[in-house]
Amino acid sequence: MKRPGAIVMLSVGIVLSLIGFALASAGAAAAWLGAAQRDGGYFTSRTERFTVPSFALVSPHLDAVGEGTPERLPFDVGTLRLRATAADPEKSIFIGIAPQEDVDRYLSGVHYTELEEVKFNPFRPAYRDISGLSSPAPASSQDIWVASASGQGLQELTWKVAPGTWTVVVMNTDAAQGVSADLQAGFRSELIRPAATGLLVAGGLALVVGLPLLVIGAVGLGRRGTPGAPPPVGVPGRGPAPARSESPAPGGSPPPSGSPPAPNWDQAQPVRLTGHVDAGLSRGLWLVKWLLAIPHFFVLFFLWFAFAVTTVVAWFAILFTGRYPQSLFHFNVGVLRWTWRVAFYAYAAGGTDKYPPFTLEQADYPATLDVQYPQRLSRGLVLVKSWLLLIPHWLVIGAVTGSATWAWRTQDGPAGVVTERGGGLSLLALLVLIALVILLFSGRYPRPLFAFIMGINRWSYRVVVYGALMRDEYPPFRLDQGPDEPDPAVPRDMDPRPAGHQGPPAGRPGRPDGGGDRG
Repeated sequence: MKRPGAIVMLSVGIVLSLIGFALASAGAAAAWLGAAQRDGGYFTSRTERFTVPSFALVSPHLDAVGEGTPERLPFDVGTLRLRATAADPEKSIFIGIAPQEDVDRYLSGVHYTELEEVKFNPFRPAYRDISGLSSPAPASSQDIWVASASGQGLQELTWKVAPGTWTVVVMNTDAAQGVSADLQAGFRSELIRPAATGLLVAGGLALVVGLPLLVIGAVGLGRRGTPGAPPPVGVPGRGPAPARSESPAPGGSPPPSGSPPAPNWDQAQPVRLTGHVDAGLSRGLWLVKWLLAIPHFFVLFFLWFAFAVTTVVAWFAILFTGRYPQSLFHFNVGVLRWTWRVAFYAYAAGGTDKYPPFTLEQADYPATLDVQYPQRLSRGLVLVKSWLLLIPHWLVIGAVTGSATWAWRTQDGPAGVVTERGGGLSLLALLVLIALVILLFSGRYPRPLFAFIMGINRWSYRVVVYGALMRDEYPPFRLDQGPDEPDPAVPRDMDPRPAGHQGPPAGRPGRPDGGGDRG
């Protein structure tokens, strides 16, 4: 890629668009929260029971507004509402808010409990116990509270948030040891709606500038692509390139002047994905490939964001014109191609030690991917192909490439029954791991297993291509195993290659010894 202007526009567009989406999403959430405050309403937590054996339950230190803020603000930050009810109806409960320093002095030498965090799904409080030998005086006898309430039954206090560091204290009114109470917190603020408006405006401006830059940059980079450009001669393990047809695809137009001629695509096989194992594959390099590929992961995160945006643009273009914008098509194919090279290197096969190039274009690399550019696309299919029609495929691909999860239930003291969840490797990741462990100890990549892994990857990328609106041909429900796409000239039941064979099929040019494909 030698288009610095397009790269700069794409990079700036992606960054501005991400910022815009983040700000707009935050603004939309704030607007929803602001609308929920109608009639002076509060955002409230669930009422939960907190039980500690000490003299007092205190909250973490609350840094309201921020350090260095003037004591008096020209606007109302918000109002905090706290409600407390003693678990024993016969007991009285105290709840109060005071400056942190005053609370520390009041409870100095006293056994009390600090609430560190609370998890609500399921409810599970985390405490820190502070030991002490002294008994505290009743909290109501102290003059440190900025807001407090005490008595039997439901007790409620409201406090307008002010700058400073504050602590909430819950105790028995008589300062007896052992506190058990049902607590609820609520908050409201008049700043939420103005903040939502500001976030939405800022996010909108960032999107107005960023999205066009992103699309223009993608178009600039996509113009370098060629429709259906074949892999370059000399890809490891491939031998001489197959003969290419100079004639355009049916219904297509001649290739542009100076560009490589398009291959004679098989219309039933518009997606081509290949991968060839290195002849001298390192036994142990795969242990750190994921680390070496971090720069690629970083770049691909942004490229896939651009992929999503340009796919939405293509959706509208197909809906109204029946065509996928050619420059955006080649850009998105380039993102898929880059992703496949990194996947083949690092985690989806581990079949090469050659570091992936940082390019959207075809490269001299053991893993290649190409998609034939469609001259026309169905306007009606674009409405359902990305989600409804792909449901059967998503179920299969999800089962093969999705992580396994499981859950179990445990008893955890006063919090009651707690559900724990765990996860594991996907089937594809497990197969790759098994193959690489065999490589580690034997020095050979098991060829039948590699063929099966390639079939899973080939199926997955066909589904992604269809879901990204690039083709109208429905992906087949099959694993086309092996490093190369099956030869359309050879019927499947007549292919003389043994199962798991990694060389080129009969009738295809290539090295007779299958060089580069040995495990």
